[in-house]
Amino acid sequence: MLAFERKDKILSEIKKNKKVHVSQLAKIFNVSEETIRRDLDKLEKEGIVDRSYGGATLSQHTNEDLPYATRNVIKVEEKKKIATKTTSLIKTGDSLIADTSSTVFEALNLLVREKENLTIITNSITAVDLLSKFKVHLILTGGTLRTKSNSLIGSDAANTISRYFVDYAIISCKGLTMENGITDSNEPEAEIKNHMLERANKVILVADSSKFDKNAFIKIVDISEIDYLITDQEPTHEWQQFLKEKDVTLIY
Repeated sequence: MLAFERKDKILSEIKKNKKVHVSQLAKIFNVSEETIRRDLDKLEKEGIVDRSYGGATLSQHTNEDLPYATRNVIKVEEKKKIATKTTSLIKTGDSLIADTSSTVFEALNLLVREKENLTIITNSITAVDLLSKFKVHLILTGGTLRTKSNSLIGSDAANTISRYFVDYAIISCKGLTMENGITDSNEPEAEIKNHMLERANKVILVADSSKFDKNAFIKIVDISEIDYLITDQEPTHEWQQFLKEKDVTLIY
């Protein structure tokens, strides 16, 4: 198992159990305890976990904002499942606006290989690097570079977005609850997502199951403002009823 794969699975263990022990992880992954300690030390430096004696606990901050390189290796399989469902909604010739999330990136990665004549507007530097290799009409928002997420933000990005109307907006989030809606970890990117939603005929939210029943730092919109919610596994019956009442199409 490669180091980044082990790191992803360690994160899954921490998110599932809230706390992990070095000795247990060493047995699970068949590596030395020293290797696990190094893995946990790296996760602590990235702000994902808090180290404790003999193990680690999940860091619980509503404004936790992980670097893109870290987010890109977390829950990779779940994101790919979501991406395959996203492509079923998009048709050849559609226009899209897409945020900087790693889940949206996976969707775009499939879309440009399966659909033709797409127009894609994005504020993601990472996505531009991918999309420039394919035959798409690509529009980059411009704006101020936020290096932590490889995103373009600010008034220039917002002004560019305001010039266009698109078929679909595809966004992700850090959390969603029935009470507080869809939330994110930082204000500048939440503002850009709001502008994206305003310019779209239909809104697709892509969010893996770990995002449910969690609040992040700042609200983006109410759940009733989206049209589709795509996730990796079946939500609870309560969630399914809630989404039906809000006229949101659930896909999993």
